[in-house]
Amino acid sequence: MGGVTSTMAAKFAFYPPDPPSYGVAAEADGRLVMTEVPRKEGVEVRRIQTKRGTEIVAMYVKNPAAKLAVLYSHGNAADLGQMYELFVELSNHLRVNLMGYDYSGYGQSSGKASEHNTYADIEAAYQCLVETYGTQEEDIVLYGQSVGSGPTLDLATRLPRLRAVILHSPILSGLRVMYPVKRTYWFDIYKNIDKIPLVKCPVLVIHGTDDEVVDCSHGKQLWELCQQKYEPLWIKGGNHCNLELYPEYIRHLKRFISTIEKSPAIKDEPTESSSHSETPRVSSDQLELPRKSTNDKEKTRRSTDRREKPRRSTERREKPRSSIDRKERSRKSIDNSDLAKDNSDQPEKPRKSIDRFGEMIRSVGLCNIDCFKDSPSRA
Repeated sequence: MGGVTSTMAAKFAFYPPDPPSYGVAAEADGRLVMTEVPRKEGVEVRRIQTKRGTEIVAMYVKNPAAKLAVLYSHGNAADLGQMYELFVELSNHLRVNLMGYDYSGYGQSSGKASEHNTYADIEAAYQCLVETYGTQEEDIVLYGQSVGSGPTLDLATRLPRLRAVILHSPILSGLRVMYPVKRTYWFDIYKNIDKIPLVKCPVLVIHGTDDEVVDCSHGKQLWELCQQKYEPLWIKGGNHCNLELYPEYIRHLKRFISTIEKSPAIKDEPTESSSHSETPRVSSDQLELPRKSTNDKEKTRRSTDRREKPRRSTERREKPRSSIDRKERSRKSIDNSDLAKDNSDQPEKPRKSIDRFGEMIRSVGLCNIDCFKDSPSRA
């Protein structure tokens, strides 16, 4: 079953540029450089081993004025060669150190692209930031674009002192991009909707209102589920792959980074806060919680009634009990009928999504567009 899930995920989410837009070469002193891209000062290239046995390529852009470091996970149809100029510009304008990396199977990284490989990839890039460049967890901002929001949020849930998260045209989950399902299925990938409530640091969401690949509602719903919301940026008229071309994009990012730099780093919170982190999570199971709370109120009422019962005779006590039992049976029957309706409605949606899954995989990609072809206009 796991193999089937992995195959579905790979077909659905990953479109590595073929051939890669860059190469990697070693200079006389052993340093690695990227070929097919302009040479820039302050850019380092590394090969990093992941815990799943692949070797990924990462680039690190150093800014002498930086206080923070951004770890950038790009979209699904790009590689480091296409992102190179943007990374250099972001490092310069935001005054941050920036690390970008290619997923397994992308660019000059080895292996194959898969959901779980991307989790190992971002973890390896993060470890490189910490161990090789001496960056502290509380000085790191995770940036996830499109499919990159998946590994970004997965790592963010495991870093309690992370400084901030930026989500750029993010997805609720892989399947939700193609079909408006209301629950999470076993074969879904990048279940961001279930992970975002667990992120403790401030989150900035950026999304274009005319996004034809990942509807803007994905970004808005993720923002609503954040524990710490920062003012979002909904770029009017922006689509899935051109948000960097809008002036408000870099202005809003600058303001966010400046705010984060001035704010104190997150400290480990008491255990009680972890229980609150579960509250915002929206799932089909937890939609039943209001009904349970109503029943709890009824139990309180019944306990109050029982306090009054000693005043009545034994015979009279039996009647209220039976009436309460009838009410309980009535209530249960109503609840059961509601559940029956829910159950009768729900199977149709997964059936349709499974039936149309293959067709939609062939016709829809998350970002199967050459988003960064017009690099001169971006610069």
